[in-house]
Amino acid sequence: MNSHPVSDASHHPVRNWIVVALLLAAATICSFLLDRYVSLTSQAMIYVLAVVIAAYKLDWIESAICAVGAVTALNFFFVPPRWTFAVENQEHFIGLGAMLVVALVISRLATGVRRESEIARLNESRARQLQALASDLSNITMPEEVLALGQRALNAAFVGPCSLILTQDGRKLEHADGLATAVQDGLRCCMAEAAVLGPGTGRWPGLDAWYLPLGDKGHVTGAVCVESAFANDASGLEHAKALCALLAQALWRLRLTSSMLSAQSEAQRQQLQSTFLAAISHDLRTPLAAIVGAASALQTQRDKLSLSEQARLLGSIVSEASYLSTVTENTLQLMSLTSSAQQLRRDWESLEEIVGAVLARVRQRDPERRIKSKVPEDLPLVKADPVLLAQLIGNLLDNALKYSDGAIDLTVNLEGQAIVVSVKDRGPGIPEAEQEAIFEPYSRSDQSGQRGAGLGLALCRAIAQAHGGQLKLRPRTGGGSIFYFTVPVDVLQPGKELA
Repeated sequence: MNSHPVSDASHHPVRNWIVVALLLAAATICSFLLDRYVSLTSQAMIYVLAVVIAAYKLDWIESAICAVGAVTALNFFFVPPRWTFAVENQEHFIGLGAMLVVALVISRLATGVRRESEIARLNESRARQLQALASDLSNITMPEEVLALGQRALNAAFVGPCSLILTQDGRKLEHADGLATAVQDGLRCCMAEAAVLGPGTGRWPGLDAWYLPLGDKGHVTGAVCVESAFANDASGLEHAKALCALLAQALWRLRLTSSMLSAQSEAQRQQLQSTFLAAISHDLRTPLAAIVGAASALQTQRDKLSLSEQARLLGSIVSEASYLSTVTENTLQLMSLTSSAQQLRRDWESLEEIVGAVLARVRQRDPERRIKSKVPEDLPLVKADPVLLAQLIGNLLDNALKYSDGAIDLTVNLEGQAIVVSVKDRGPGIPEAEQEAIFEPYSRSDQSGQRGAGLGLALCRAIAQAHGGQLKLRPRTGGGSIFYFTVPVDVLQPGKELA
């Protein structure tokens, strides 16, 4: 696609004149061959045909010269007296004049039609380019993608060279070190004025390039330089403006999307803080009050209390303090994992060892030995934080012990490129409407009948996601629930990297 709607013939003047000579020679030879069989009028039509072909293929100047040459050749070779430029009667003179006028008119009309056709094809091509660019820009997510698409579109639309530069503050150019100083100055000026500069724009008409800002005043996101521009190429300038408008809209959309996501993130953070404060006021105030009450009773009325009552109060203090410690630890872990700056300390770990360590601790709270485990041997190692994975498995087992009766099955299986850890209980199950909500912070199933801040499952899901996996829930056949999470397995295992 060219920014200048001109015929391809204009780029080859020598070839064009050769074509003119060949057409006149062919018409002359054909007329000589038919001389004894046709009239002078038919021979004139052969030359008119040559003029029409020249007008269709060549520019106005070449086709006009071909028309004059055709009349001259017809007069010299075939109009009596032959082999002279003289005309023996008035009728032949009028015929030659009419032929010249007709040839020139045909040449002019054909040239105009051809130029209009070229302009129509160029405009159609530009419209398709704008449509394709708009479609591509609708799917981009990064400014670098806009830069690449825009540069490719400009290079396809104009002879160039073309330059596309982005800016963050409307003044400083990004990655413009390779551009000439004059080009950088023009880009800065068009961004500062938020106006198009260059030939045909009324601003800096002495330049040989167009400088176009991306965006309006106060919202400029970059600039474009299209070199080798022409003042009479109004359609090319309009196409450049249309390209820049699409690029500016895409860049501004990305900035608005980024601002919106930042605002949403901040709103979520504020909501999380507000919810946390609400949890403190409800779930932490109650155990604190119980601890203060029990401690105060022991301090002021210890002599009046029996040993069993003292033991009950001490047990209440220990229980409530343990609950506070668990809530605080879960809250801190959840806030840490949901922070974008959190980096896990991963190492090659054996899930079999992690599960064994968790079971050793949890079974101290499982005197009935309800937990049954099934962990296959020779499981691949995983890159993980063992403390967090142990906390995830421990929380799931504690929930199963707390909210269900009967046996609890802990299974570990290798499925494809992931290890799946499942905790299966025979509890009352989770209603379908609540199966996703229970993973939200400070949410609990209404079926639990237990108090709590609802941090356990939210923390478990955050740990699973931090390791590149997922924590999900599904009903268990025969009643109960199955909580399961995945841990990705790296193809390269320790000891196999050199193989």
